[in-house]
Amino acid sequence: VQLQASGGGLVQIGDSLRLSCAASGHTFSYYAMGWFRQAPGKEREFVAAITWSGRTTYYADSVKGRFTISRDNAKNTAYLQMNSLKPEDTAVYYCATDRTQGVVLTTTREYDYWGQGTLVTVSS
Repeated sequence: VQLQASGGGLVQIGDSLRLSCAASGHTFSYYAMGWFRQAPGKEREFVAAITWSGRTTYYADSVKGRFTISRDNAKNTAYLQMNSLKPEDTAVYYCATDRTQGVVLTTTREYDYWGQGTLVTVSS
C-alpha cells in the first residue's frame, strides 16, 4: 500500500487549497481514508475522515465548515478541499488509509498506512 500526498503550498489567509492523496498497491475502494496534520512542535492531529464508500465523513471541530474530504474510487484518490485557511492551519498534512469498512477512523493508531506528508503554510 502506497500513498502519495500532494497539493500543499504557501497561501494567504482566506485562500483555498486542495490536497490530493493518490493511492496504489491495494483495492482503494475497500479502505477508509483520513487526513491528519502536524504543526511544528505539536502532535499529529486528526483533521477529517471518510468511509470506504464515501457516504460518511467526519471532521475535527477546528476545520468543520471549512474543509471537505472526498474520494474518487475510480481514480484511487482522496481529496481534502481546504477553504478559508487560517494561520493555525499551517502544518504538514498526511493522508492515511486502513482496511476498515463502515466506520470513520479518527485516531492515528487506527490507520496502518501513511503518506509522506505535504506542507501547507498559511501566511498572515
